[in-house]
Parts: sequence; structure tokens; C-alpha cells
Amino acid sequence: MPISRSRQQSQDALLVRHLQAFFGALEPEAMELLRHSLAWVEISGGDTLLTQGEPGDAMYLVVSGRLRAFVHAEGSGPQRVGDIVRGQVVGEMSLYTGEPRAATVVAVRDAVLARLDRPAFQRLLACSPQLSIAFTTQIIHQLQTSRQGRKPVADKLVTIGLLPITTGIALPDFAARLAAQLSPLGRVGVVSRHDIDQQLEQLGLGPSDNTDKETQRRIAILLDQIEAEHDFVLLLADATPTPWTQRCCRHCDELLLLADATQPPALHPSERQFLSNRPPLTVIADILVLLHPADQRSPRGTAPWLARRPVAGHLHIRPDLSRDMARLARIQSRTAVGLVLAGGGARGLAHLGVLRALHERGIEVDWVGGTSIGAVMATYAASDQPLDTVMANARRAFATNPTGDFNLFPVLSLIKGLRLKRILRTAVEELVGFDADIEDLWKNFFCVATNFSSASEQRLQQGNLAHALLASTSIPGALPPVAHGGDLLCDGGSFNNFPVDVMRSMRGVGRVIGVDLNIRTPVRVDHEDMPSSWALLRDRLRPLAQRRYRLPSLPSYLMTVTILYSMSRQASAQQQCDLYFNPPLNRVGMLQWRRLENIVQRGYAHALQVLDAPPDIRSP
Repeated sequence: MPISRSRQQSQDALLVRHLQAFFGALEPEAMELLRHSLAWVEISGGDTLLTQGEPGDAMYLVVSGRLRAFVHAEGSGPQRVGDIVRGQVVGEMSLYTGEPRAATVVAVRDAVLARLDRPAFQRLLACSPQLSIAFTTQIIHQLQTSRQGRKPVADKLVTIGLLPITTGIALPDFAARLAAQLSPLGRVGVVSRHDIDQQLEQLGLGPSDNTDKETQRRIAILLDQIEAEHDFVLLLADATPTPWTQRCCRHCDELLLLADATQPPALHPSERQFLSNRPPLTVIADILVLLHPADQRSPRGTAPWLARRPVAGHLHIRPDLSRDMARLARIQSRTAVGLVLAGGGARGLAHLGVLRALHERGIEVDWVGGTSIGAVMATYAASDQPLDTVMANARRAFATNPTGDFNLFPVLSLIKGLRLKRILRTAVEELVGFDADIEDLWKNFFCVATNFSSASEQRLQQGNLAHALLASTSIPGALPPVAHGGDLLCDGGSFNNFPVDVMRSMRGVGRVIGVDLNIRTPVRVDHEDMPSSWALLRDRLRPLAQRRYRLPSLPSYLMTVTILYSMSRQASAQQQCDLYFNPPLNRVGMLQWRRLENIVQRGYAHALQVLDAPPDIRSP
């Protein structure tokens, strides 16, 4: 529906800023021509803007609010494509092609849009070559972004709701800390019911809990004005289910549920009243933020909190630690740093050296993930334990060869896997203090396994941590598969040994650091026929320098074959990294666990070399 004049005036300056950001520097005449070609549109939360299959006759620029796109596939329900937020456009391809809408677009919350229909678009192209070039440039840019596999900045947040769901939350103090961390990234506004009531009083109106139309209309205009003047807005809900709390829950782009982790995980009255029975297609993402004391060693008991509420994610935060609040700010501003660690047997110990270099250079990591040994090393990063503690834990864990318990009669695998299982469980318990779940790590974590039962890649983000690590590291043929929810899981390297693409899809991740272990070099042999088993056995008994056959051992051969497909995807994964490491480990075998110190040092030296290189020549 058309927008009211008072609301239009509050959004006009923001519209100009969006147009300048989207099209770049336009001549004043071209900008004025474009503005007069746009029509203001207002849409309420839950309403449909575009319907899949209908004729495409216009594009829309989101001035404020949030939209969500869905694709309806035959035989299945609607599949979410993504969100369209302030400063972004939807439906622009229809102006060029005239084809039917490819998706259904629904308003997640009240939104103000600027509409450009096809006749107006064609007039702009005819009278302004500069606008014609600007439109074409944007289309090309979006197509290139899609092909490169990088997420467009379509997930950025403007208005963030803060809802306390336990007693004792010092909400103004928490909001001030978060605002301080967000402020280097843009202008931050903090809005409470008290702030709105003061402005309503100046307008001669009653408080915000009045339900009359004029008061509610004025509140909407005030929030529009605040949003137009800031890059981030923090809406502070009341501690009880008030009308203001309800507005905070439905007006934000994302809702942070703040809870004291030491209290019982029961549902709060505001959760029951305002977060249940929302339209499923337009549910605002709820994020559980569990608050802990600064001296807590590790979070505990996260699973019961998550079991009671269908949240889109969770975070563990120690509010008294500025680095934790900075991590929250980066995730909420979609500038978080994700660290991806590849698999590669004992070579993966080099990840510890890279972690040390990143720590020394003050490079904070917010998300971590990996495959196989990379998943194990990622656990160290996600535990957020001191570096000395991590190294001591690794030395104890790998003092014994984790793959040395061979089966006398290999029916399912060459290696029993009992030693690796024991090492992983012991290492986790010593690192964090108990047999933790993935959800109990300080930093968000995932690992990749291969689902043998369904022949597919499987991402593990919840459940017992040691069990998930065992699944991700169980090389087919070398180690037995792991039973998981009725399926058999094995090493994730078969499908995705360097899961940069997975990290790119994680909530809040804007930059990715990747540590690859792909050192694949051609294996040359100087004999035409393969030697017999006895010949190989006799050859292995000779000193290394006197061996005739340069062939890998059976476990090493199986481990390498497992990741061959993933290695073929290396170039694509490397291109998706903002900072790329590939330590030189050519003479390091995949089973040489006793070389821990040397391998760690190689990773450290390589990381320093990359970090010291000028930004314009860093890989990739």
C-alpha cells in the first residue's frame, strides 16, 4: 500500500543514501531523475510482496525493514532462499527479462520500499546513459558474486532485539557493552521503552502501552526515524511481556534471547506469549545468548536450553570479557571471522602452529570448522583455552600413535580404532573438564563427516563432541565407521576435506581463513609391474635409503585415496578464502605423529611468512 506522507519524509534521506551506495556516484541530474521515477510502498510484516510464477513488472529497493524469499518446489514445501534487507533490491532481473517471478517474497517485519516499474525503467535507460551503465554494472556484479560462491551482504542486520529470558540480566549494561563494540562499524542507537515514552510525551501522547492507533502509528514513525539515522539499532525489551516487548520481538531483524546460563532453562513468559504461534515463513531468527561469568572454564549443559526453544543459533558470551562482546558484535554485524582447517593425518598438527601465529598477531576467530584431523584441531580453537594448555593437551594426546592398534584379522578395517576413540575422549575431557557436547564449546563449531548410509556429506554441529570427532576422522578401510542416529559415518574427507563452502554459509561469517594441507605431488614409479607382497615386506625391512620401491604404506594409501575427490576441489575452496595458508609439508607422512614439534613449527613459520607478506600478494 502507499506510504503515509509523514513516514515518507522520515525515510527520504535514507533512500538517497541507499541509491548512492547501490549505484555509486551519479550525477545530480541522474539521481534526481531516478528518485522521481520511484514510488513509495509500505508493506506489513507477514504480507506477500512477490509471488512465484507471477509476471515480473517491477523491482523494489528496501528502504527499511526485512523481506524473505522462498522457492516452492513441486512435491515439497517452500524452501528459504535468503533475506533481502535495507539497501538491497529484489526483482531487478524482471526489468531486463520480463520473465515470471522466480521466488515468493514475504515481509518478515514492517517494511518501506521504493518501487521502479518497467515503463519507468525503460524511460530511465532511454534518457540517461549513466543510469543504464549503473544498472548493467549492478547486474553483472551480482552474477559474478553468485558464481564465485560468496555470500552477498544480504544477511546484514540493522535492528537487533534484546530480550531477557531469565531474571537478573543487566540489560542496559549489556546493551552499552554491545553498542561500544559495534560503534567502530557504524552509528549505533540504543532504544528502550523509556526512550520512546519520553518522545511520545513531547508529542502530547500517552505511553507506549496505549493501544490507540495514533500512538502506535507515532511509535512506528519514531522507530523509522531512529533506524534511518543509524547503522545498528538495539531494541531493549522489557523483562516482562508488555506491548513494548511484543513490538521489540516483531520489529527487529534478529532477536537475541539473553539468558543467565546458571539459571534453569525454563521458557520465559515473553517467549510463550510472543514467540510461539508466529507465521512459520516469516519467523524472525531467534538467537540464544547464554551469559557466563568471566572465570568460567567452559560452558556446560547447553543442550537443555536448546531443546526447549527452536532457535536459529546460539552463542556463549562472558559479558565482562571485551573479546567475547567483540565476537558477538562481529557476528551480529556479519563481519565474523571463520577458520577452516583441512584434513591430512599427522600433517594436521601444523594447524597448531598456524593457531599460534594468529594468536600472536591478535587475529580473533569467531567460528571454527574442519574435517578429520582438521576437526580435532578446530576443537582446540573453539575451546578458547590458553595456548600453553592446548599444546600440552596435544602433546599428551599424540604421544601415542592414535592409529597404531592394527587388527590381526581386518574384517571391517585395518585399524581397530579403540586407541583413537580413547585418545579423543580423554583429550576432550582434559581440555574442557568434562565429556562435552559440541554445543558446549565457547566458539561455534562444526565438523564434516561422510554419511556412508546415504552417500552424502554430513555436517555435525550438535551432540557429543568426541563422538563427532571420531566420525569425522574414521578413514574408510583404515578405521571402522561410526554409528550415528541409525547411519554409518566415516571420514569427511571423502566429500569435503577443506569445507570452506560450509563456513561461508555460517551465520555472521564475513571473512574466512583457510588452512589447507593439500601437498599432492605426482607419485612416480620406476618399475612396470607391482611387486608381490613378500617383495614389499622384504623391502620394508631394509633401511629407508636402500629401499627399492617408493610406494605408500597401506594406511597412508587409504587415507590419501579417501580425499582425492576433495583435493580436486582445492582451487574452488582456495578462491573462497580471504586469507589462505598451505604449509610446506612435502616430506611429512600422514602417519608421522611423533614429529609433532617439527610439524607445528613448520605451520608456525609458514603462517608468519604469509602474515608478513604485503596484503596485495597474500594467497589467494
